[in-house]
This record gives sequence, structure tokens and C-alpha cells, in this order.
Amino acid sequence: MPAPGCAAGGIGFRILDAGDTALTIEFGERIDRRLQAAVAALDAALAGAIARGELPGVVEAVPTFRSLTVIYDPLRTTRGEIEPRIRQAIPSSATANAPLGRRWQLPVCYGDEIAACGPDLDELATACGLPPADVVRLHAGGNYEVCMLGFLPGFAFLGGLAERLSLPRRSEPRLRVPAGSVATAGTLTAIYPCESPGGWHLIGACPVPLFSAGWAQPALLQPGDQVRFRPVGAAEYHELAVRMAARSAVASPPLEFLVGERFSGR
Repeated sequence: MPAPGCAAGGIGFRILDAGDTALTIEFGERIDRRLQAAVAALDAALAGAIARGELPGVVEAVPTFRSLTVIYDPLRTTRGEIEPRIRQAIPSSATANAPLGRRWQLPVCYGDEIAACGPDLDELATACGLPPADVVRLHAGGNYEVCMLGFLPGFAFLGGLAERLSLPRRSEPRLRVPAGSVATAGTLTAIYPCESPGGWHLIGACPVPLFSAGWAQPALLQPGDQVRFRPVGAAEYHELAVRMAARSAVASPPLEFLVGERFSGR
């Protein structure tokens, strides 16, 4: 049975079993910055407790928009042993400092420059009642926050899309979405880090790699990071794409697109 409670700031939560090796702390059922802050703060609090050896048997915590799943080794601990410690962390976590993030500015070639970059730009513009140039202006003018990683390695769900651009996913997903595709769905935008199926609206392309198993931190973007997009033309896009491809064997991520070091998201 769910175990309800209330975190600091009036944010409710419940704790659910997630199989026999995990439990999930749910803070709500929607995408909301207050819920994301509570999840991020609890994640940081538990990470500190794990590092200090205060949660023996806990393997890791996995954050989403509205919940945090805590995975544990059932041969070393049980839900009954770790749940009280998690509950102790929840009240203070809602008022703790948000994890430090970074600021990125990533280049995007939108569909009005190269048709292959954003095959859905015109269709999205028509559905939103806007000219394509306004879609580009609104999308590139947004300030986005990495809410969570998921779906694919390095796939960052970016919140903060302009309401005028909010549309549900495509009714017919594509079997192949090219790596680097910049897309929107609902109130989110994202960059596909590798080729995959996908049902989001493709409006542009980014030449910057977002994931490499060879990096110390494999995913370029992390929850709490801020992202802005810079429109580039076809020539600059191709130049960047060639430069990034030549760096494929380099063990360090493309930090030249980092425009701000660690900062507090609050």
C-alpha cells in the first residue's frame, strides 16, 4: 500500500514498492518546477547519505520529473530498514539548496535553413498558427532546464518550451529519427543523442554530441543544467558537424559550448 506523507512546503508524497529491489517516492502526477525541485533536493540528500555510508545496501537513486526511485540490494538491506532514513531526508530536502547546474549554449540549424534538419517545422508552425520564422524565434529564445534524463542514454528532457509551441506527440512516430535532431512534444523540447524511433516534432538539428561512454560523465547534460539554443546557418552547421565528428575519439566532452560554470538553480 502507498505510504502517504507531506514534505516541507506542503508538497505531498507517497512511497511505493517498485519490485523487490526498489521503492519510489512520488511527489505528484504532473510536470511542475516545485516537484522537480523536491525530487532534485531529495536526490542530492540521498546521494550525500550514500557517499557517507549512511545507507548501506542502497545502490543508486534515479530521478524523474515527479518521483525518485531508490534501488537497493535485497541481500544487504530491506525497505523497512531504508524507508525511515528516506522519510527523515524528505522534510529537509524540499527546502534544501537545489543541486548546482551549468549553463550551455548549443547551436541549432532549424528547418528553414536545411529541410532535412527539421522536416516538421512547417507542419508545426501551421498547427500553432505561426510562420516558421516565429517558431524558430520562440524556440531559440527559450531558457530551458534539464528536468531529467531518460528514454535514451544522454537524452535530456528540457522544460520551459513556449506555450505557443506546445503540441502533443505526432500521431505516427518515425522508425528512425537522426542523431542530433532537435524536437518538441507537449511542453518539452529535446535533442536526440543517437538514431532511434521517435514521435516528437523535428524542427532542427544540433551537431554537438550529447553522450559518450568514453567521457568521465557520459551524458553531456545533467538535471539542473540550463540550456539555450543559438540558431546557425547551413554552412556553420556543417563546419561544426565536421569538427565534432573529428573529436569522436577524444576522451573529453565538448566544453566549448559551456557558457556558465556551476550555479544554484534557485
